[in-house]
Amino acid sequence: MNPFHKTYGTDRLREPLPIAIFLSLCIACAHLTASKGLVVGMAIIILPIAVVYLGVLFVKPKIGLMTIFVLNFLILGLGRYVPMTWGLLIDGLLFLMYLALFFKAFKIKIPWSRAKSQLSLLVTIWFGYALFQAVNPEAASIEAWFYAMRGLALYQWMIVPLLFIIYNKPKDLKIFLIIWGVMSFLGTLKGCQQLFFGVDPFEQKWLDNGGALTHVLFGKLRIFSFYSDAGQFGASQGHAGVVFGVLALFAKSRKFRIFCIIVSLAGLYGMLISGTRGAIAVPAAGGIMFLILRKNIPILVAGAIMGIGVYVFFAHTTILNNNAQVRRMRTAFDPNDASLQVRLANQRKLSTYLASRPFGGGIGSTGNWGQRFTPNTFLANTATDSWFVAIWADTGIVGLYLHLFILFFVLITGAYNVMFKVRDDWLKGQIAALVCGMFGIMGASYGNGVFGQFPTCILMYTGMVFMFIAPQMDRKIRAAKGEPKSGPTTEKLNDIVPA
Repeated sequence: MNPFHKTYGTDRLREPLPIAIFLSLCIACAHLTASKGLVVGMAIIILPIAVVYLGVLFVKPKIGLMTIFVLNFLILGLGRYVPMTWGLLIDGLLFLMYLALFFKAFKIKIPWSRAKSQLSLLVTIWFGYALFQAVNPEAASIEAWFYAMRGLALYQWMIVPLLFIIYNKPKDLKIFLIIWGVMSFLGTLKGCQQLFFGVDPFEQKWLDNGGALTHVLFGKLRIFSFYSDAGQFGASQGHAGVVFGVLALFAKSRKFRIFCIIVSLAGLYGMLISGTRGAIAVPAAGGIMFLILRKNIPILVAGAIMGIGVYVFFAHTTILNNNAQVRRMRTAFDPNDASLQVRLANQRKLSTYLASRPFGGGIGSTGNWGQRFTPNTFLANTATDSWFVAIWADTGIVGLYLHLFILFFVLITGAYNVMFKVRDDWLKGQIAALVCGMFGIMGASYGNGVFGQFPTCILMYTGMVFMFIAPQMDRKIRAAKGEPKSGPTTEKLNDIVPA
């Protein structure tokens, strides 16, 4: 057949009926946008894209997880531009992934057994405790419980099994790290835009509506980028600085090593310009954990000396005091700092209040949810500041001990796997980076409520899963290389760090 005489799909668009349908759709969209507003117009544009995306998601559910890895960086900042509960997108995506797996099970066997893990059991216990909190007699609002419980336990309970089942390969870990690195770097770029050129009109409106109370101090803007606030931005960037700094030591690819170095330096700079004093705990605690993982006494001593030097610089000198960011970080080392004294006073009040309430005041009783749903209660009007103090106030001493047990169990498991189980050099480095980052966030969470917020919570949950499956991944990697499946696993971490 002559190809010039063949009719193609695009030729159909020249016929009267398709042209009439297309013009009718354009006119209808224009009318709806003009009469109902820009949001409706955007929805009309997004609708066909969403339909195609859902089709792809049901064919390959892994796409949903990668979408969440990107969205969780932007989800709270988007509220400044289009006011709505963007967090429900995460709920919807997680539900759709389970739905996609359910339908795929009719055609292929889904390896649900992969989700059988100590971690899955722990997050289920924590989720069960969160459900129990719905009937806590001290809880004043079931609505507050619903909204707060999602970030506290629901996301963790839903995403951990999904990761075990469909996101468990070495290439999945690399994609996760690349997405994390790119988004963190973009976060610092956005922060630099705010620092050097000022905020945009939407961000200025957010500051005018109350954000300036905590983000403009002594005439200086605390940089928040596209994150929820400066505290989350600083801690998250410090997290990236630690993780990618460790990765840079192990990366075998020159390009990936350069990528890690750039992301690490950008992250540490973002942490500095955020003006978040508590964020300095992330590289401090992360660095300590890395020295422990190396199991090398001389290096441990050298690291301790370096740490003492950093402390002396901030606590006992005035070097670079003309820099606003350094000056604010320096106040984190002042035991007489007014902010610290207020926090300690609040903790004393909470201690008295919670002494007769072992299960706390109910999830959602403190913080923004408390102010929104139960503004006249004691807990809603007592600042917790710290993630762990918030857990204590919401779930009681029982909940706090359970939460800490789970975190340290995961951390110790990850560290043990790095030091004694994983033998592949590159995988050992990746898991070591995740362990160091987790310990850093745990350290920062004492001073700020960063652990359960986006993007940190999703990054932490994903890292936890890879810590647990690292031994299985290691066996598969060594089998692919033709190495023996068993053998000595006593090499020190410092033995594989490039000189």
